[in-house]
Amino acid sequence: MNGFDERAWEERYRSRSGVWSGSPNPHLVTEAAELTPGTALEVGAGEGADAHWLAERGWRVTAVDFSTTALERAAARAEALGADVVHRLNWVHADLTAEPVEGRFDLVTAHFMHLPEPQRSVLYGRLAAAVAPGGSLLIVGHHPSDLQTTVPRPPLPELFFTAEEIAGSLDPDEWDIVAAEARARTATDPDGQEVTIHDAVLRAHRRP
Repeated sequence: MNGFDERAWEERYRSRSGVWSGSPNPHLVTEAAELTPGTALEVGAGEGADAHWLAERGWRVTAVDFSTTALERAAARAEALGADVVHRLNWVHADLTAEPVEGRFDLVTAHFMHLPEPQRSVLYGRLAAAVAPGGSLLIVGHHPSDLQTTVPRPPLPELFFTAEEIAGSLDPDEWDIVAAEARARTATDPDGQEVTIHDAVLRAHRRP
């Protein structure tokens, strides 16, 4: 997500039958594939692809978004995956910049949620606090270097962050940093040209 305007996102979801690809974020697949399934909090769930992927692999997922349309669509699409998957999914309408996270989870994950300060620190602080001892935190965002490419990004540098910045907000006595890096991938810009862009990827493990 770029920005945090609930009304704008609700209108965006209502204006089309699908906003996202329907595939899980690749960094989630890479980082969570090796984890033992338990409880997961997926924030900014959108149309549910990440939550569906986790539930299919045995995770019990609380999927949070502030768009009711997106959550309704995600729940409907989960039905095609079978009752076992549906029963592992809990869809929650909430704005976690304005209200606390309830419970603690073995995995807390959020992808491409770009907020200005102080909202970003508030949100990511709450997400870190929601990780149970022995659990994992996975935060992914567009890297600031993307602003120097031809891919469409909001011209608002304050919305972007590095993985190292998020890692620096975690107490080193409580956390081990598994990954904090800018990962390259290829995208296509509006002119059809291939461009190398980078994602900020933080995965941290909370010590038992």
